[in-house]
Amino acid sequence: MVRLRYSPIIPTIASFLLAALWALSVFAGWGLQAFCAGGEAACAQRLGAVTGVSGLFAAAAAVCTAGAWLLPFSRRDQRAFTRVMGAGMLAWIAAEGVLFLGGLLVR
Repeated sequence: MVRLRYSPIIPTIASFLLAALWALSVFAGWGLQAFCAGGEAACAQRLGAVTGVSGLFAAAAAVCTAGAWLLPFSRRDQRAFTRVMGAGMLAWIAAEGVLFLGGLLVR
């Protein structure tokens, strides 16, 4: 059995923080404030399309993060946990990146 040199709670908390940032950007209007501050309706509509694409990555990230803790093979094998949680972290980074770069393009 492989032992982790770090607590599995650390990537979990990082994942939850990235999820909170993404959710606030999409649902609380942070993205609109950052990229469509002029109130232009066309900009908000384009940003809506970007958030839809970003949402695909966010959904994959949420599934990976939950799967790392809930799937039996992942809980038993530290390598599997690390791989599934790592995939979730990469998906959160992709979701944030798509949202940021897409927001810059819709400006």
